[in-house]
Amino acid sequence: MSVTTPPAPFTAEDYRARMDRAAAEAADAGLAGILVAPGPDLVHLTGYQPTATTERLTVLVLAAGREPVLVVPTLEAPDAEQAPGAAALTVRDWTDGRDPYAVTAPLLDAGTGARFGVSDNTWALHLLGLQKALPATSYVSLTEALPMLRAVKDARELERIAAAGAAADEAYREILTVRFEGRRETEVAADLAAALMRFGHSQVDFTVVGSGPNGANPHHEAGERVIERGDMVVLDFGGLKHGYGSDTTRTVHVGEPTDEERRVHDLVREAQQAGFEAVRPGVACQEVDRAARKVITDAGYGAYFIHRTGHGIGVTTHEPPYMIEGEERPIVPGMCFSVEPGVYLPGRFGVRIEDIVTATEDGGGLRFNNTPREMAIVE
Repeated sequence: MSVTTPPAPFTAEDYRARMDRAAAEAADAGLAGILVAPGPDLVHLTGYQPTATTERLTVLVLAAGREPVLVVPTLEAPDAEQAPGAAALTVRDWTDGRDPYAVTAPLLDAGTGARFGVSDNTWALHLLGLQKALPATSYVSLTEALPMLRAVKDARELERIAAAGAAADEAYREILTVRFEGRRETEVAADLAAALMRFGHSQVDFTVVGSGPNGANPHHEAGERVIERGDMVVLDFGGLKHGYGSDTTRTVHVGEPTDEERRVHDLVREAQQAGFEAVRPGVACQEVDRAARKVITDAGYGAYFIHRTGHGIGVTTHEPPYMIEGEERPIVPGMCFSVEPGVYLPGRFGVRIEDIVTATEDGGGLRFNNTPREMAIVE
């Protein structure tokens, strides 16, 4: 098993810089501020992840020119005050029986028509409570208002994503040594999950094992189907290591494949390479999708490539930017995202190949997954 030194933890200064940047971006977007509930945005901005997300209001209030304030229930204040970014903000608590929205409202510069960004996973209960306390305000989701809030990673974040990708690669190398034929998809999925944990993941988010016709469903959940000789098997797996995501896909074959299966696999590999080669700073995200999709379409399989080519990754597995037609936002160095074309033949088999990549300052792309993309033959 490979052993790596854990990366240095983020500091209060790191979190302060993130909060300042978020507040400035909100002001540039015409927002009076942003409200961040427990979830990935709060972890990214403060390092705080409540042990329990309940009906009690917890919210980070950010606005340009104002001190960041984290509103928490009194019983959770001790934990909030120990969060990695706590030194860069003020923690304000409220006790049970008191109106938390009345506590929060004075923290908002809520003039008539003031508009605030709200993290996507904010409970409706809390948003409606704020609207009732401040009826002249309006709200917009952060994905809509600030889609690039977490998209561009700094060097220390890239280090974590690289470590997660390397651990996923090790898990794949290990899974090639186990037996597939005669075992259930769930058994192979359990092997994958165990391998991810052995190689340093703190959390396994998904282990897709799509054998034979199940591989034609891109998000097939491993089931009780017994894997047979002659099956193509899609393996898509990932989770969190050091708080950042891994996500990789390889497609293997049990025994010798047919000529058609080899041809489709080679086609997807060519499309994945074309998508990767399109990754350059300044290029629109949609160009990655166009490059990969063109290869598959030109070969006559366009109708069987049924999803976008990629998604961003960071503290969550799926986040902006998205590599899809219509996304004209330019790629920026430090953006991390998947390149994962696929071909799915209903009732027969599927093929997908996926790497996490980033755009680099020197003008190209860098892969965080480096296992062979050629078809592997398993037993």
